[in-house]
Amino acid sequence: MRGLKGRDLLSISDLSREELVYILEVSKMLKGRYYAGEVIIPLLNGKTLAMIFQKPSTRTRVSFEVAMYQLGGYALYLNWNDLQLGRGESIADTARVLSRYVNGITARVLKHTDLEELAKYSSVPVINALSDLEHPCQALADVLTIWEKKGRLEGIKLAFVGDGSDNVLHSLLLACAKLGINISIATPPGYEPKKEILRIAEEEGSRYGSLIEIVREPEVAVRGADVIYTDVWVSMGQESERAKRISDLSRYRVTVDLMKLAKEDAIFMHCLPARRGEEVVDEVIDGKWSVVWDQAENRLHVQKALLSLLL
Repeated sequence: MRGLKGRDLLSISDLSREELVYILEVSKMLKGRYYAGEVIIPLLNGKTLAMIFQKPSTRTRVSFEVAMYQLGGYALYLNWNDLQLGRGESIADTARVLSRYVNGITARVLKHTDLEELAKYSSVPVINALSDLEHPCQALADVLTIWEKKGRLEGIKLAFVGDGSDNVLHSLLLACAKLGINISIATPPGYEPKKEILRIAEEEGSRYGSLIEIVREPEVAVRGADVIYTDVWVSMGQESERAKRISDLSRYRVTVDLMKLAKEDAIFMHCLPARRGEEVVDEVIDGKWSVVWDQAENRLHVQKALLSLLL
């Protein structure tokens, strides 16, 4: 297995199957030590992380900041518009300067290409904290949660219901393919995953035994599923499409009746924030199936693993 130190993480594709599993194992280990009372593990003592945010955040910002603190390091929150980026400084120049000050950069950006440019000119690791293409940190927390709740990953069936072009789904699709998780995506025409992401996932799936399918009927996708997953129908930057998206996706709402078609011990997952009453009803997200709060917590433990391994 290649070493992870000094590497960027812009996409789940940047990781081999073995590296993915290793990150999950380190996440589990650090979480275990946390619950054993070892809250501060100074693996990154004296190290700093620049956190660039072009979009609002709750879970990502807080989990990265707390993760650095619990690893003995320090995180600096940098709003895009508070930096010279907001006044026209190039991404390349910003990357070069920050690399002289900090040991790593995490960035939440509107365009994935901006993240790629940041990584190109940075001499320290760059981590994708969400782009319009992917959200790898979220997908890692998701598969960790599935592993904890189901005791295995290979052979699990995950049903994603909603917008198939979703950035979280792109990362989740790639992670499932590498880990042997079967994934059924219920989405309307025009909302399919990006072709390149789907192509890579299908290639990985054929290698590791993951079955990938796209269907139109939510009922078909969730039948026999171990995990039901959804995300918001209108992401940041898509507000002008709100009326059309809600109309197109209205039959993809996760309801109690839909959950009852899955396995009896199925779990419900959502990366949050949720638009209650749109993509999911209260009775599901607050009900017996829901593991969304454990899933949100695992962002912290996964990011501690990533930071300790990359930095």
